[in-house]
Amino acid sequence: MYEVYGAVSNRSFRVVWLLEEMGLEFVLHSINPRSPEAMAVNPSGKVPVLKVGDDMITDSAAIMTYLADKHGQFTYPAGTVERAKQDALMHQVLDELDAVLWTAARHGFILPEDKRVPAVKPSLAWEFKRNAQRIADKIEGPFLMGEQMTIPDFLLVHCLNWAVSAKFEHGSDKLDAYASAVRAREAFKATRERAKA
Repeated sequence: MYEVYGAVSNRSFRVVWLLEEMGLEFVLHSINPRSPEAMAVNPSGKVPVLKVGDDMITDSAAIMTYLADKHGQFTYPAGTVERAKQDALMHQVLDELDAVLWTAARHGFILPEDKRVPAVKPSLAWEFKRNAQRIADKIEGPFLMGEQMTIPDFLLVHCLNWAVSAKFEHGSDKLDAYASAVRAREAFKATRERAKA
């Protein structure tokens, strides 16, 4: 059985949602980033962390890739052109949406106050909107890569949710329709319910 360290209010949501979609058994240890409990499983204090036997896997994208490859779900096989396209989408969402949102969060409440630059937020909001619209153009429907849901979909929808709380708009009807359809999935709803518990 897998063990996940992290709370569904952060990037751990992606991993928990994927595990729910896969129907795999797991235990969620709900801990906050940089807490003593987080530092005990990852010296950086970042979550999520996935415990596999005696090993700890860090980084949400790495964890999702590991799970998808191991269980042969929500991924294309390594060495295929489709997998290369999937990986490219994964990196694009990480670079162009996740990183922008993370920078805004760091300058909003994570960095020490004297290191924050709140004036950067409008620039980041502009960049997020531009990048999100570029990604929207790639949606082949109903998922990013067409008929098959892949791990970049988990990442993208989580970033779109994060953007709502960051008050970053994307301005794309196509993204709204895509995200609404994905959020209607039972595993997504089950993961969201965990946040309320």
